[in-house]
Amino acid sequence: MAVATVFLTWAQAAQSAPVVEETLPSPAMTGHFKLQTPDGRTLSDSSFHGKWLLVYFGYTNCPDVCPTVLNEIGLALNEMGPRAKKVQPVFITVDPARDKAPVLRKYMSSFDPRIVGLRGDGEATEAAAKAFHVYYRPVALGNAQYTMDHSGYLYLIDPKGKFVSLITGNLPGHGIAQELKKQIR
Repeated sequence: MAVATVFLTWAQAAQSAPVVEETLPSPAMTGHFKLQTPDGRTLSDSSFHGKWLLVYFGYTNCPDVCPTVLNEIGLALNEMGPRAKKVQPVFITVDPARDKAPVLRKYMSSFDPRIVGLRGDGEATEAAAKAFHVYYRPVALGNAQYTMDHSGYLYLIDPKGKFVSLITGNLPGHGIAQELKKQIR
């Protein structure tokens, strides 16, 4: 009997205790960036005004996920048909130390030519990542080698520059196309 009374007393106390939730407002996802193409042109999010942006952050030394996502974006564009002209896919490297312009140029040549590859110095990369709330960090492998841990989402920005949605990066091309078709008419 004493055990049940203690339980009820605790349960009643828990129900009557005020719940205090303190949440900090998260900064808005602006989707701003100002980075360079492998040929040295500076592009920003406003360079694509009027197009839907599909942005993915990754790095060229990624053994499997990043190239798979970029391939699936190409398949999605093909499946979208004429609507694909309204979309500008963008790949932003989170590894500017290794992904110099020649490396990024060669890497991007393996994927759909409609995907624009962008890079910046450490500061510009960090600013772009913050604008999209992207997580990334180097992870030491030993022997002065490292890999990059990073968010794996596709970010959809509307033609006016407003963030619309996150699309999981593990969707096959037809799944990405379906998500895009829901927004792009």
